Amino acid sequence: MLNEILHVLAAAAGGILPALAWLWFWLREDSKHPEPRQLIALAFLAGMATVAVVIPVENYIGTLIKDQTVLFTAWSAIEEMSKYLAALAVVLWRREDDEPVDVVIYMIIVALGFAAAENSLFLLSPLAGNTLSQTIITGNLRFVGATLLHVLSSAVIGVVLALSFYGTRLDKLYHAITGVLLAILVHSLFNFFILNEPEEAVLRTFGFVWLGVIALLAVLEFIKRMRRDSLSHNRL
Repeated sequence: MLNEILHVLAAAAGGILPALAWLWFWLREDSKHPEPRQLIALAFLAGMATVAVVIPVENYIGTLIKDQTVLFTAWSAIEEMSKYLAALAVVLWRREDDEPVDVVIYMIIVALGFAAAENSLFLLSPLAGNTLSQTIITGNLRFVGATLLHVLSSAVIGVVLALSFYGTRLDKLYHAITGVLLAILVHSLFNFFILNEPEEAVLRTFGFVWLGVIALLAVLEFIKRMRRDSLSHNRL
């Protein structure tokens, strides 16, 4: 009994603590105009809670679709739409979401909450390994791979939404649909390469995710300037 409790606690720590480390990193990108802590916590918890909805749906879809590539694409669509809807439901409508960069940050926070819960459940499963060393290796791979994939795909939605931040409702709807479709594409491509590359080439796929994150950091700087330019324009 004690060993089971320790196993659960270790899995929870292995899933949540790395996500919190990434959360600290990404919040620094909005350090000049930080978001309220209660909304940060709410967005993170919403992402975690979304996993409880997604898993049963994915399990059901798994009984209907036998082709692995199609199945993983369907799962990517379910996860990306669910993360976006979670962010939309709890934070994106609030007045605190008052700058283009805020949309990206909140999408990233929801993604990190989702990754924290998903990784914790994964570390509890037999797939995590039968030994402590195997579990640590699995946790590290998910830390650098799966977690950043969720961040990158959700950030794609946030970036596209940020570009329509000052637009009309119809413009925002168009960008929301486009952002979700692009996020599904990114997520699906990652899954496709993981499925079709030999094990020794998996790290190369993770490398592409890291390149995507570097590109995201550059795009965030553009979005921050867009905010300042908009404010300057409004003063004229």
